[in-house]
Amino acid sequence: MHGASREALTAARERLDALTDSTAADAGSLADELASVTALLDREVSLRRVLTDPAQDGEAKAQLAQRLLGTQVGGPAVDLVAGMVRSRWSQSRDLVDALEELANTADLTAAQKTGRLDDVEDELFRFGRIVASDTQLRAALTNRSARAAAKGELLRSLLGGRAQRTTERLVTRLVTAPRGRSLESGLESLSKLAADRRDRMVAVVTSAVPLSDTQKRRLGAALTKVYGRPMHLNLDVDPDVLGGIRVQVGDEVINGSIADRLEEAGRRLAS
Repeated sequence: MHGASREALTAARERLDALTDSTAADAGSLADELASVTALLDREVSLRRVLTDPAQDGEAKAQLAQRLLGTQVGGPAVDLVAGMVRSRWSQSRDLVDALEELANTADLTAAQKTGRLDDVEDELFRFGRIVASDTQLRAALTNRSARAAAKGELLRSLLGGRAQRTTERLVTRLVTAPRGRSLESGLESLSKLAADRRDRMVAVVTSAVPLSDTQKRRLGAALTKVYGRPMHLNLDVDPDVLGGIRVQVGDEVINGSIADRLEEAGRRLAS
């Protein structure tokens, strides 16, 4: 997002934090209601355009949202959406993207309040690795002609009772309503949101063998020192990494594997 939309999203995040900090607001219920509004505005393009029309008075747009949603979702969700449509958005679609993010953040906040956020982060990462290694599963989950209900049932069979309820909810919303994104990019966005709940960065660490607890602690401390922020490690094992580790933080790759050192040595000899 850029310009006005970025500012509007920042303000909406602050309002959501204020709502979920209150014991009176149930973060899980709020997530469901924001997800339903996301689906509505994603489907009703004309309504979305009216609610983001910069030529219209912000208060009038807020009152319209309150009339439309007042009988559909609870007061906190209505107030949050009304505040969002008072803001200016660079594109009408940005409002829907923001609502979807807030719904996911509310679910992650619920997990954080119950001490399950670390589990959710790890499960999102592991699910992504499972999908990446199973082409048939990925095809089933991304098949555009398959019904959303069938995909939801497949996910229940895979995750039900095996993963945190928050993980299942997040993945199900992503798979059944991808909104033009790839499954991989959607899972990556969810992982980043989970890390942001504690102002942490995520490092994807690939090694030939599992790291010991001591190695994980040392690596986490080293990366925290380098990046100046707490670091959550998503650990993966790849036998093709002959030694050392490969660390990816965002778009940056820190590569210390023997395989890559050999490749670099070969390139130098060739030149």
